[in-house]
Amino acid sequence: MPKEITAWFSIGSTYTYLTALRIRKLINQHDIVLVVKPISIRQIMKNMNNIPFPPEKKSKLVYMWRDIERRANLYGIPKPNVPAPYPLKAFDVANTVGVALNSQGLYLDYFEATYKSWFLDGHESGSEENLRFCAKELNISYDELLSTSFSKTVSEEYKTNTLEAEKLGIFGAPSFTVGSELFWGDDRLEDAINFAK
Repeated sequence: MPKEITAWFSIGSTYTYLTALRIRKLINQHDIVLVVKPISIRQIMKNMNNIPFPPEKKSKLVYMWRDIERRANLYGIPKPNVPAPYPLKAFDVANTVGVALNSQGLYLDYFEATYKSWFLDGHESGSEENLRFCAKELNISYDELLSTSFSKTVSEEYKTNTLEAEKLGIFGAPSFTVGSELFWGDDRLEDAINFAK
C-alpha cells in the first residue's frame, strides 16, 4: 500500500532546485503518495526574524551556490547556472501560481519547469519570461495561468497552508512531514521516504 508524505514547498528556496528535479522519480520509485502544500516560507522566516542569506554574508552565499552545484552533480541532475537571480522579486506570484496548478494536479510539472527556467536559463520564478515558459511546458495559455492564480480562493489557500506549516513548526523549505514527524531540507527527502515506508 502506498505511503503518504506531505511536502511543504516554497518556490524561492534555492536548495529546492534539487528537489524539484528529482522528486517525481523518487516518489514513483518508492510508491509514495505525495500531498503538496505550497507555502510562503518567506513569511514564516519574517515572523521568525530569520534572513537566511543576507548580502553581508557573502561567504555563506558563495558556499550555498557551490554546495548546490556539488549536490546536483551527485544526483545526476543538470548543473545549475549559478549564481541564479536571488532572492526572487515575484516570490508570491511564483507560489500562488503553484497553488492554482496544484488544484489541477499540475504542481510537479510546474515545480520542475519553473526551477529549470530559473536555475538553468536565469529567468526568475514568478517573472513573465518564466511563467510563459511554464505555460508552454504545461500546454496551457499564459492568460489562463495568470487568471486562475490571482483568485481569492487561491490567496486564501496560500495563507492557510502557510499558517498550517507554521503551526507544525516548519521553518525552512523544502520540508516534508510523515504524520507528526518533520524532515527539513532536500537532503532529508530520502529520510522522509524511508520513515514513511
